[in-house]
Amino acid sequence: MKIAAKGVAIAMALVAITVVRTQAQSTAVLAAGDKAADKVALGAKFVQLGGCDDCHTTKKMGPNGPEPDMSRRLSGHPQEMVMPPAPQLPPGPWVATVAGTLTAWSGPWGVSFTQNLTPDPETGLGKWTEEEFLAALQTGRHQGRGRQILPPMPWQQYSTLPEEDLKAIWAFLRTLPPIRNKVPDPIAPPAPPAAPAR
Repeated sequence: MKIAAKGVAIAMALVAITVVRTQAQSTAVLAAGDKAADKVALGAKFVQLGGCDDCHTTKKMGPNGPEPDMSRRLSGHPQEMVMPPAPQLPPGPWVATVAGTLTAWSGPWGVSFTQNLTPDPETGLGKWTEEEFLAALQTGRHQGRGRQILPPMPWQQYSTLPEEDLKAIWAFLRTLPPIRNKVPDPIAPPAPPAAPAR
């Protein structure tokens, strides 16, 4: 038992060292080289580690079940996929439902659709500035000043990253092929039922 506990403690220490070292290295790489290719590669790594494809890339059926449709990488909820009304869950521990593509989510916040992160100027981030992108991830507001960014987007975690790391993510997203895909606007939650008259 003591050996197992020591093994867990050592493993946790190694993970902590790796995380601290990786954070230090990510900023150091940009400071040392500051090359566009280094910045894009770092951004690609953050997108991979952050699981951005999990929600922002729709799924298609592959030989082993659903898989990301990389021909539509990071283009968000497919515009042609019109969703029926979200199922109403009974009171209890379940609070959210999700489409099989992982691009539409329903919960107490209403219905949210994952956004198009490609640089398409009409339906994606093509007209956004780097400053608007950073502000969105730092404040949880669309373009840093608009509507709230809704669940399941974990903007709170991204807000803790150093600005240089967020700029690297932006640099990578700018290299994607622009995909025209108009994602629906979020749907507000239903109004709560009126209180019974007394």
